[in-house]
Amino acid sequence: MRIRKSNHTADAFFSTKHLQGNLKQRAVRGGATTITAQGLKFTLTLVANVVLGRFLTPNDYGLVGMVTAVMGFVTIFKDLGLSMATVQKEDINHEQVSTLFWINVSFSLGVAILAACLSPLIAGFYNEPRLTLITIALAGGIVMGGLGVQHTALLQRQMSYNALAFNDVFAQLSGVSAAFLCVWLGWGYWSLIALSLVTISVNTLGIWIACRWVPGLPRWNTEMRSLMVFGSNITGFSIVNYLSLNLDNVLIGKFWGSQQLGLYAKAYQLLLLPISQINAPITNVAVPVLSRLVDSPSRYRQVYLRILEKLMLLTLPIILFMIATSDWLIQILLGSQWLGASAIFALLGISGLMRPIANSVGWLFITQDRTDDLFRWGILSSTITIFSFGVGLPWQALGVAISYSSIALCITMPLLFFVVGRHGPVKTKDFYVTMAPLGFSTLCTILALGTLRHLIQPQPFWGCCLAFLVTIMSFFTALVALPRGRNILWDLKQLMSDLKTA
Repeated sequence: MRIRKSNHTADAFFSTKHLQGNLKQRAVRGGATTITAQGLKFTLTLVANVVLGRFLTPNDYGLVGMVTAVMGFVTIFKDLGLSMATVQKEDINHEQVSTLFWINVSFSLGVAILAACLSPLIAGFYNEPRLTLITIALAGGIVMGGLGVQHTALLQRQMSYNALAFNDVFAQLSGVSAAFLCVWLGWGYWSLIALSLVTISVNTLGIWIACRWVPGLPRWNTEMRSLMVFGSNITGFSIVNYLSLNLDNVLIGKFWGSQQLGLYAKAYQLLLLPISQINAPITNVAVPVLSRLVDSPSRYRQVYLRILEKLMLLTLPIILFMIATSDWLIQILLGSQWLGASAIFALLGISGLMRPIANSVGWLFITQDRTDDLFRWGILSSTITIFSFGVGLPWQALGVAISYSSIALCITMPLLFFVVGRHGPVKTKDFYVTMAPLGFSTLCTILALGTLRHLIQPQPFWGCCLAFLVTIMSFFTALVALPRGRNILWDLKQLMSDLKTA
């Protein structure tokens, strides 16, 4: 769906009143479209990981991982949380979005120049001269990404999911193709850099084609202050959250070298692959929908909890299966050279069970305009996470994985439910009530998979096939055994029916 070119005062880009009448149908269709597109992206990413993992070494991934841990941090400043401000705010106009656009572009250019200037220091920190050129190359992607921030936000605001989905898939296909070409040419770790740069560049170009809005000159007024405060809180959270979630890569790379970092980074990447492919499209649908429902608390609560149920229903069986078969999966997909990542992957998977839920809680902070609470939570949770890295670091990457997952499950998540549930329509108790039947299914599945691994040791491929069947059967059988579980499945059936009629 393409937003047509219009004058600055037209509703085509900024007004959302026309979305209210068929909000449910748009959400259902948008969810189906984005999940389908994300499935294609997942397939492309999985194929890329398999092929590149066969031709590249843990050291190659470790080299790029050393830079991306730093580059990911400076990339935060290209957005400044202003894309969410454009999506969430009830009323916004051409002048405001134009100003946000130029702010995004200016900061993107500034942090790209800063990253290039810091490249010798990054290389010196790791004592690896090759990192200088890698850093400079990746800095170019920051500028390209900044040019598309507000155009993407406008498409999300208007729920133009078809345009967003097509563009994402085409950009991913272009990036993967470029990476394969570089591998074929024997360019080694530069294949990973090409994957990133081409994907970002094609995505930005496609967004500009899909959204024909042309920014005007920046104009500062009093209304911009609230937008900047909103964005600054999100940026503050992103900064502390990124530091906490990536400091493990920096510490492992610094104290244990590129080999250990390569294994840890690949394990983390494989774990996040299915989670991000599911969470990203649902976020793109959920944030605009919940933003339009803030004035209807009961409906807001109902919609969020329904989405949370479906999110857990999609992610929990996949993560459980991957944890139980981590050694088989890695051997099949990447080869024996990566088997050292198996135990790390399984241990990180414990925290992975809760990650989709934690990501969804961010929707509540943002759509309720509680970004100040989000920032304060980020400081608290990041402190806890960094502490967990320090506890596990003496035992290499495996120790970091054990410490991080244990503390996240037992301390961080309960605190998060408490903090977000103090205000707003969704209370702390709602999380536990919603999670209870799915948690029961999770425990039953863990028992079934543990028994399977104890009793038989088949070939990796057939072991994965059998484990997948056991995961599906045990998870959904346990869910059917509970009245609340049957209600969840019935609601899923109704959702599928709505999709057919939408």
